Amino acid sequence: MTKSLRVLTEEQLQAFNTEGYLIVKGLFSPDQVAEIEEAFDKISQQAIPGYFEPELGGESTDPLKRYPRVLHPHRIDETARKYMLHAPVLEVLGDLYGEEALAAQSMFYYKPPGSRGQALHQDNFYLKVEPGNCIAAWTAIDAADEENGGMLIVPKTNTYEIVCPDEADVKESFSAHYVKPPKEEKPVPAIMDKGDVLFFNGNLIHGSYRNKSKDRFRRAFICHYANESATKISHFYRPLYRADGSQVELELNMEGGPCGIEHELVYPH
Repeated sequence: MTKSLRVLTEEQLQAFNTEGYLIVKGLFSPDQVAEIEEAFDKISQQAIPGYFEPELGGESTDPLKRYPRVLHPHRIDETARKYMLHAPVLEVLGDLYGEEALAAQSMFYYKPPGSRGQALHQDNFYLKVEPGNCIAAWTAIDAADEENGGMLIVPKTNTYEIVCPDEADVKESFSAHYVKPPKEEKPVPAIMDKGDVLFFNGNLIHGSYRNKSKDRFRRAFICHYANESATKISHFYRPLYRADGSQVELELNMEGGPCGIEHELVYPH
């Protein structure tokens, strides 16, 4: 059901629809960012099988071994669950979708100094939301820029079809998937302050480079959402959640996508 605009201007909506992404400043207050920081600092001190599996011994030269990403923290942590359903984020999503949003996934990236980035990719290759699309809400827990491996987005690729990825350079990317952008569009950095949120369409090509800084983490709290009228999603992302925390069970999307049914799916960025 179509809803009236609540928080975004017509210019912001037009920018999202044209470019495929939108940065909304300060959707998380300093106190809220600090609460998220505290929660994931606690998580970083332990191993949680299936969710966060670090090498705590300090022997590896790969900083991502010590600080891998946290998958689905909303299933194990109350703070992550609360902020996956952060009202200001859901209000923006409601405007972008023109209907209510369902929360499908949460993640947390520490991205310590020296760590690899993630090659360019498309999120709905993994989530397989149908009909409609996923939208990511990528929240900067640290200021993010080109030096510390902030997000790269390829404008106007929101209308680009979902494609089967090529192989990425795993010396620079922790994931093995790479989607080549069209010749007419180049990746541009998303420069963000703490508490800013980057929203982007599930077809948009995006990724990040290595964290080249000496002493700056690039922490991010990332959630993916589906439109309320969607009926199917990949099994990694069920159940979904309404704003009040109640669960929604969408049909399992069995469609193999552009790589066929034998392709092994992994979590997006």
